[in-house]
Amino acid sequence: MKILLVRHGETDWNVQKKIQGKTDIPLNEAGVRQAEELAEKLAGWERPIIGIYTSRLKRAAKTAEIIAKKLQMDYEETDGFEEIDLGLWEGASWAKAAVDFPEEYKIWHDNRRYTRSPEGESYQDLLERFLPALQRIVRDKQYEEGDIVVVTHSADIMTIMSCINDTPFYEMAKRYKTANAAVIEIGTEKILELKA
Repeated sequence: MKILLVRHGETDWNVQKKIQGKTDIPLNEAGVRQAEELAEKLAGWERPIIGIYTSRLKRAAKTAEIIAKKLQMDYEETDGFEEIDLGLWEGASWAKAAVDFPEEYKIWHDNRRYTRSPEGESYQDLLERFLPALQRIVRDKQYEEGDIVVVTHSADIMTIMSCINDTPFYEMAKRYKTANAAVIEIGTEKILELKA
């Protein structure tokens, strides 16, 4: 069994390079098409899909809905799979956040695992909600044959990949940045071994 981590389809804020975080931005037309193409790919997947779980944010839930419809399955909105909360930086570009919050941004940039953005979360906060939610699903499904789809967000995927590969968090964007509607396969045994 594998977990297929899926990043949601494209939004207008992705195109505009705005920080989304927990701001609930819907898919744009291109994002819907990406989700439909991904659903086609998953319909022909080499192993059966035995569950579809998603963040509650519109961009992820719509991606999951499109996949589920194609696979003629239900999907489940799941607490813990939301994007990192980036507080006062949401809606700005990364460059603007660095200019408007120079001290906070530098501290966060150098130690993002444990430093929170102003009124937001740290990546450790994200890990402490995301990992247990993943582990619960793996334990619930561990005796079934097939793969689990989890529709989530860029920060969630980068965080879990950094943990699995023991990568410093300041390198996550360089090493694990994930395109919209991309699929990252992870062995469930690795998920169960991790500790937040």
